[in-house]
Amino acid sequence: MKPLTEQDIRNSFINCSKGEAKRLSLPRDLDERPWDDLDFLGWRDPGAPDRSYLVTERDARPVGVTLRFPSSQRGFLHRSMCSLCLTTHSGGGVSLMTARKAGTAGREGNSVGLYMCTDLACSLYVRGKKIPEPGGRFEESLTLEEQIARTTGNLTAFLDKLYA
Repeated sequence: MKPLTEQDIRNSFINCSKGEAKRLSLPRDLDERPWDDLDFLGWRDPGAPDRSYLVTERDARPVGVTLRFPSSQRGFLHRSMCSLCLTTHSGGGVSLMTARKAGTAGREGNSVGLYMCTDLACSLYVRGKKIPEPGGRFEESLTLEEQIARTTGNLTAFLDKLYA
């Protein structure tokens, strides 16, 4: 992914108003992010425990999505799998993230949900740059490039639903 500026990020959001995009909290470490290892930039809002944001490239331009998830989760003992990167986590490591749809459908309250790594570090898990707890990544016969393509394909399918 190409490095993004604050303005790139704020202008990219498809499912919130320009005013909301202007007020949202951005990561302070944009210059330190491992851009070459990211398929998308994802972060949690430190001031709003139920909000996260995701920005990716689509048609050679940044596309941002605001996400909501339960701010309090019960301590589940089972493992859940991220629908993007297929990493499994125990407890609250995977959350149902919901995004308001783009345009009129979103203004009418329609949304789409997907189970994702709560820390939004899918790109790093796939590349082995961040290690989940034991058993979090299955050994696969796919190459790294194929796993990355699957993850980005899953993200594209999610974004497509936001436009539908």
